[in-house]
Amino acid sequence: MTPNDNSRVPPSLRLFLSTQRAASETLADTAHATSVLGDRLTDAASIEVGQTPSEVVYTENKLELHRYESLTDSQHDVPILVVYALINRPFILDLQRDRSVVRRLLEAGHDVSLIDWGEPSLLDSALGLEDYVNRYIDNCVDVVRERAGVEAINLLGYCMGGTMSAIYAALHPEKVNALGLMATGLYFDDTGGVLELWGGEDHYDPWTLVETYGNVPGEFLDIGFDLMDPVANTVTKYIRLADRVENEDFVENFARMETWLNDSVDVAGAVYAEFVEEIYQRNRLAENELVVGGEHVDIENIDVPLLQILGTYDHLVPPAASKPFNDLVGSDDVTTIEYPTGHVGLAMSTSSHRDVWPEVAEWFLDQSDQPGLADVFGEGIERALNIDVETDVTVGDVDEIQISIADEDGEIARELVRHDVVAIEHFFEDALDVELGLDIGAEDIAVTVATADDVVTTVVENVGEAIRTEIEEAVDEVDIAASYDLEDVEGIGPTYADRLRSAGIESVSALAVSEETNVAEVARASTGLARTWIARARKLVSADDAVESER
Repeated sequence: MTPNDNSRVPPSLRLFLSTQRAASETLADTAHATSVLGDRLTDAASIEVGQTPSEVVYTENKLELHRYESLTDSQHDVPILVVYALINRPFILDLQRDRSVVRRLLEAGHDVSLIDWGEPSLLDSALGLEDYVNRYIDNCVDVVRERAGVEAINLLGYCMGGTMSAIYAALHPEKVNALGLMATGLYFDDTGGVLELWGGEDHYDPWTLVETYGNVPGEFLDIGFDLMDPVANTVTKYIRLADRVENEDFVENFARMETWLNDSVDVAGAVYAEFVEEIYQRNRLAENELVVGGEHVDIENIDVPLLQILGTYDHLVPPAASKPFNDLVGSDDVTTIEYPTGHVGLAMSTSSHRDVWPEVAEWFLDQSDQPGLADVFGEGIERALNIDVETDVTVGDVDEIQISIADEDGEIARELVRHDVVAIEHFFEDALDVELGLDIGAEDIAVTVATADDVVTTVVENVGEAIRTEIEEAVDEVDIAASYDLEDVEGIGPTYADRLRSAGIESVSALAVSEETNVAEVARASTGLARTWIARARKLVSADDAVESER
């Protein structure tokens, strides 16, 4: 028998040897994985969540209202208040830099605040829907309104926080500009959800639980959620972790999710029982029969733009528990985004942050009656030239905006432009071969478009204070610069001025934002002299601030 000839080895021995070899390889793999797992767990223990900087601007009882630091030079005038659920901690909406709902909204230029409910004590067990909606949410809405100087704000509610946001919008419609509801339970009439079945009136009395514990223990809710899909929640995910233990990013993401899942909070007893009994079991919100604090929650009062963000595979709140609500409210401006993910996946999956949240950010921007910076120029140009101008703040870096120009023959130009007045103005002028002018009124801005054949002025109405101020400052800078000729810069005579103008550096403000090597080359001067000219130009136009807005 040759060394490789196994034909004469008894089958039982071949099976034994094969099994032994496989077992040895498995043990070796397991030993290696165990070694790696120790390192990964050590790393995972130090992971951090909820890292987007914020300031606590209001507190009441256990509640904290966070306002997040802006990530853009300017923010849209109508702020967004995120109303989180009463279950678990809100950092699922700010899990990590690339999976943060909060950051996606900030990157799009929104002013974002969020309610962190904290954890109730037994003294809070009697808090009900009236306390949470008409007291806590209303007080937070007022704080956000007052800080922004607006009459109405945008709400974005998640899960139970979405249900309370809908109730709030029905009771206080004058304070809500637009309503976004994410994975929100609103309609419970045989919609197929497991929670609806388990929480059915025939099987479950929520008040019995409340009378026993006072507040509903977070651990009780955690176990219930795990048992909705016990294999996936208690077995499969750990197998997946073992299979990918060498992937450092995967382990860290896993650790962040586990941190959130295991950081449960109790829920105030009365609000839990009211929610289950009135909304789950009796469907009174959808039936338009809900009463909170002695006041009818008339959902036909919800006549603001409504956005529903749904997960196709959400087993906690299936789409059928949300979509019928669209036909019951008073608004005829209803948008639904349904995406193939689950309840938590809407908040933290990579694909949701790629495909869903840019669209959500754009939707909230569209609901503001006040045009953005590029929209002011775009509206004037559209009317003057009968062309289409589209803007998209969700493309590019946080300080950029994509501008597209098209006419009946197709696209004229599309470009990522720095989000400041001068850069946007230059883009339009270069793309369309026009000259633009701006005149600022108390609330409106006149946009003048001058072509080779005509001059057309259009008034853009209802421009927000922040945008108007930014444009006014830029116009002031241009006006200051325009009062000087290049020859007014000490050291620039007619010859140098002509060379600079021939190269496109036609104004003091243009010189102030030029690169010294380019100036030296086109003027045929030394780099040191060009540096001196630029410094003097910046001084003339007070350009330490102006330069940043013109670049």
